[in-house]
Amino acid sequence: MSTAALKSATLEELVNIIDSSASRLQSLKATVDIDTSVTKQKKDKANEYKVTDNPQISGYLLVRKPEMLRMKGLVPVVRNTMFDMVSNGKTFELSIPVQNKFIVGSNQISKPSAQPLENLRPQHIFDALLLKPIDPQNEIAILEQGSEQVKDPKTHKDVEQMDYEVIIIRRENQKWYLSRKIFFNRADLMPHRQLIYNLQGQVATDAQYDNFTDYSGVQFPSIIQIQRPIENYWIKLSVTKLDLNEPIQDNQFALVRPSSAQFINLDQRNGSAAALVATPQDKAKPQE
Repeated sequence: MSTAALKSATLEELVNIIDSSASRLQSLKATVDIDTSVTKQKKDKANEYKVTDNPQISGYLLVRKPEMLRMKGLVPVVRNTMFDMVSNGKTFELSIPVQNKFIVGSNQISKPSAQPLENLRPQHIFDALLLKPIDPQNEIAILEQGSEQVKDPKTHKDVEQMDYEVIIIRRENQKWYLSRKIFFNRADLMPHRQLIYNLQGQVATDAQYDNFTDYSGVQFPSIIQIQRPIENYWIKLSVTKLDLNEPIQDNQFALVRPSSAQFINLDQRNGSAAALVATPQDKAKPQE
């Protein structure tokens, strides 16, 4: 059991923390280090898996509410663009200059790809980065006290950490379903974890927040880990520089599609995530 002194809070106080955090943060510009790993089942071995860690890269992140996001990754050493992707909350565009590809699609994955990182969508990062406020018209919140196994920062041993869990139930299409769980560490009453569920009750995103830092009066985690258990990939964003609530113009979320790039639409093959290569005429069509 962690020996840290425990703080107490009511459900109303925790909901206020969620809502006030959401209202204070409208945009962010960040320089980040990006770590990724994927998990694949070993061939012909049902219960054995292989985890592959990819080399760390540096990058930039732009976020503006309500749903705009852009993330750029850089090739190590030479720092050319490795990938550049943007999302408006419903659709996304992804440019991969090193492969001369330009990919578009919806943020909803109807059929996951066998290649885990091909399932990455900007919206997954947006939803994990920024806590959404509680919608009093369509959501109800319930408080539960619980505990988690965490590593003690001093001893690096597993300890039991007491927490509050705010469980959010959402109404959609006249039905109620489990939407999110937000975990507050009782040592500091900060949101250290968020589980986001799909309509089938599965954990779609498991986001963990660490090393909260004061950025111009706003507490924000400098380490964000995002796990997508259904698609079997994991991303860690380590913030090295952060500016909050600065103006971000529309053109900063615009990608220019090279006329020579291979155009791939992920939504045009019977709803699957498999890529469809466009015709030469479509490839040459400029971005709207």
